[in-house]
Amino acid sequence: MAQFDHIRSAAGTRAAEIDQGLRAHMNKVYGTMSVGMLITFAAAWAISNLAVTSDPAAAAAQLNANTYLTSLGYALFASPLKWVIMFAPLAFIFGFSAGINRLSAAAAQLVFYVFAAVMGLSISWIFLVFTGQSIIQVFLITSIAFAGLSMVGYTTKKDLTAMGTFLIMGVIGLLVASVVNIFLASSALAFAISAIGVLIFAGLTAYDTQKIKNTYLEMAHSADQEWLGKAAIMGALSLYLDFINMFMMLLQLFGDRE
Repeated sequence: MAQFDHIRSAAGTRAAEIDQGLRAHMNKVYGTMSVGMLITFAAAWAISNLAVTSDPAAAAAQLNANTYLTSLGYALFASPLKWVIMFAPLAFIFGFSAGINRLSAAAAQLVFYVFAAVMGLSISWIFLVFTGQSIIQVFLITSIAFAGLSMVGYTTKKDLTAMGTFLIMGVIGLLVASVVNIFLASSALAFAISAIGVLIFAGLTAYDTQKIKNTYLEMAHSADQEWLGKAAIMGALSLYLDFINMFMMLLQLFGDRE
């Protein structure tokens, strides 16, 4: 009996350690993601301000009646370089995912923050197209929705793996449709992409949260803290992409244009 009590006590202690480790792991995921978000929006705001002037004499091109592009702005938003900037984050993601195993946890975290700055460059145009008030409003709406969806993914007992496979296929479809619409410039297709995209990335937020949690629980017995550190960064990247994409889709749907 005493031996059984000892085993039960050891099992309870181990479960408590796993729960504590999971909380620390999730805090690192959300913390890393939050820093990345701050870097992205700070970079986007700073770059958009550097690229715009209200002085027509100093401008290289006129964007609208009240906004003029500087030479930097022209290079970013009105030259072929804009295509490089647009697709740079996608190339960054593929390279980062392929090279994560060769990086240390500290290096991977640094690369993630560099990626966040590159993403800021890529989405800096939103400050030229949408009002600052609507950007803030949509950001708050996205934050509330993200928090709720991530909580659902963390607490649900339902296995979301099958849903995740379907949603990832949906992302591929969105990417193809978005590239096609660059040439079609269809407002109806753009609306459909944004509306469906909100639903897809909402689902992915719950799915990715559950996946991050389950990955930690499967590897909790491992003493490889380096691997767990990199897993937290990759988890932060997944949730960061879910948030950014959901924000951009909602902004396209509900943002007030300048």
